[in-house]
Amino acid sequence: MKTPKPLLPLIEDGIVDEVISQLMSGKEASVFSVRCGDEIRCAKVYKDAAQRSFKKAVQYREGRSVRNSRRGRAMEKGSKFGRQQQEAVWQNAEVEALYRLEAAGVRVPHPYGCFAGVLLMDLVTDDEGNVAPRLNDVSMSAEQAREDHAEMMEAVKLMLVEGIIHGDLSEFNVLVDDYGPVIIDLPQAVNAAGNNNAFAMLERDVRNMTQYYGQYAPELLHSQYAHEMWALYEEGELKPDTELTGQFEAPTESADVDAVMQSIKAALAEEDARLARLRDSDEDELNQRPFT
Repeated sequence: MKTPKPLLPLIEDGIVDEVISQLMSGKEASVFSVRCGDEIRCAKVYKDAAQRSFKKAVQYREGRSVRNSRRGRAMEKGSKFGRQQQEAVWQNAEVEALYRLEAAGVRVPHPYGCFAGVLLMDLVTDDEGNVAPRLNDVSMSAEQAREDHAEMMEAVKLMLVEGIIHGDLSEFNVLVDDYGPVIIDLPQAVNAAGNNNAFAMLERDVRNMTQYYGQYAPELLHSQYAHEMWALYEEGELKPDTELTGQFEAPTESADVDAVMQSIKAALAEEDARLARLRDSDEDELNQRPFT
C-alpha cells in the first residue's frame, strides 16, 4: 500500500521497511501493520490534537509531572510551543506506561519506542499469525468468562500497584490472543496518586470489564474489586502478590456530624479573628501616619 505521510520518516530512517496494511482508524489514532526486517509489527500513528475527539483530556493529564520547568510553564500558558510539548507528553505517556506495565507482568504489547508521533510495538496475533480480535468481538462460555475476568482484575491490580490506572478500559481496548486478554490503548493512563479522579476512573474501568464478562457469568456482577483494590492501595497494602476476593465491606462507623460542625465553627471563628486583627493593624497604621 502507499506509505502514509506520518510513516515516511520511519521508512527513511530504516526503522520500518514496509507498510503492509491499515488495521484500523479510530478517534485517537490510525494503526498499521508494518515490516521491520523479518518481523511484522504494529505502528500506531497518533492523530493531531485538533482531530482527536477524546473527551475531558485535562482530567487524564492531572498529576503527570513535567521535569522541564520551561515546558511546564509553556503547557500551562497554551502557547504553540506548549501545545507541541503537551502533545509529546500525551504520546510518550503510552510508551512509558507500556514499558512499566510489561516489566510489572501485565500483558500489553511489547513497545519499541515512539518515533515522530508513531508508536512502534508488537502486533498481537494468534498462533496462526492472524491479528488478534478485540474482546468485543469474542463470545465465550461462563467458565471462560470467569477465568478471563480474574485475569483482567489481576492486571488492573498490577497496574494500580505501579500507580497506573488505564482510564479508558473497556471491551474495545482489550485484544484476545490464544493465551488470554491483552490490554492496549494507554495514552490517557492516569497517575493514581496524583489525580483527583483516580478512583472514579478505576471504578469505571473495573465496571466496564465486569459488565462485559458478566453477560456470560452473571455472578461476576456482584463483585466489588474496585473498592477492594482502592482500599488496599490507600492503606499501602496493595502488593503484586495480594490475593483479591472481589468482596468489600464499607466502614460502618457513621460520621460524627457534631464534631465536624464544631471544627468548621472553630475554623470560621479563627478566620474572623484573623481578619479582625488585620483590620485593627491597618487602622493603627493609618492613625500613626503624619498629616501633610
